[in-house]
Amino acid sequence: MKIRAGSLFHTPNPPRARFEPVFRAIEAHFPRLSTARWSRSQDVHRQPKIPACGKPHFGCKVKTEILFGVMQLSSAIQGPAEVCALCNGTGWKTATDNSGSGDRRVTRCDCQVRARQQSLLTGARIPRRYEHCELANYDTDFPGAHSSLADAHFIAAQFAQKCDPRGDKGLLIIGKIGTGKTHLAVGVMKELIVNRGISCLFYDYRELLKEIQNSYNSTVQATELDVLRPVFETDVLVLDELGAIKPTDWVWDTVSLILNTRYNDNRTTIITTNFDDQPAAGAAGMLSPVKAATRGETLGDRIGERMRSRLHEMCRIITIEGADFRQKYRSASFR
Repeated sequence: MKIRAGSLFHTPNPPRARFEPVFRAIEAHFPRLSTARWSRSQDVHRQPKIPACGKPHFGCKVKTEILFGVMQLSSAIQGPAEVCALCNGTGWKTATDNSGSGDRRVTRCDCQVRARQQSLLTGARIPRRYEHCELANYDTDFPGAHSSLADAHFIAAQFAQKCDPRGDKGLLIIGKIGTGKTHLAVGVMKELIVNRGISCLFYDYRELLKEIQNSYNSTVQATELDVLRPVFETDVLVLDELGAIKPTDWVWDTVSLILNTRYNDNRTTIITTNFDDQPAAGAAGMLSPVKAATRGETLGDRIGERMRSRLHEMCRIITIEGADFRQKYRSASFR
């Protein structure tokens, strides 16, 4: 197996002493293997006692051991981790007992709470563009702001405070492009994570479908279940831009699987969409063929009437009116 220059595993003759922890880690996992003569990472794959790598991009055991060693090396360079002065590294602190019994009680230390919050935020997959979004900076008081923005913010804030992720209804946030739907959804996510320690996951509807489709490629290691498992199991799922993909039988089946699974498991889902909450053209018997052909597409058209009905049962509906903020107000500030 060749390792190209510039690769993560290519090192131009570094001093052996600098990477001694790497070699020690490799020898620990390959006891019969001597690294005494190794001067470059390419030499790893020249050792006859290491099985040939049949998968150069995935599953290379040698690469895994090298990365394990690099992690050890990083720890050695950075020195021992700082110990929390409050809990002395135990993760527990003494709590005040107000009952007057004199018993000593312990609770999770603040350092553990902060670590869990950071872990949940990292695992939530919030896109970089929306990392700044919070309920506190959701602007509802700018010139020309529609009153529905303040109403939506109030409902979202109440939801974030009281939501039980294992049984309560979610939110279906409906509005035109640029009305702040995603900002509101991400703000709710952050409140749930930071203030209540609830696990959340953000997925763009188009990106999720693309990842599922990619799992059918034989060269990709992930399976469809690998992609869908966190979507099914997270306490709160934010599904952004529902209906953004043109509907096909496969798309309808996939949406049905996701929503029905979460519905049956009593898990909370927050959904945003640009499409009006109206029936599909075929379901609205009062529409003439001419009107059905000339009107804009609705949520029923994009996800089907069965799933639209299910969403009404799963979610509380928030409708946001108003102009495209990005186009009308933010663009104007650059003129």
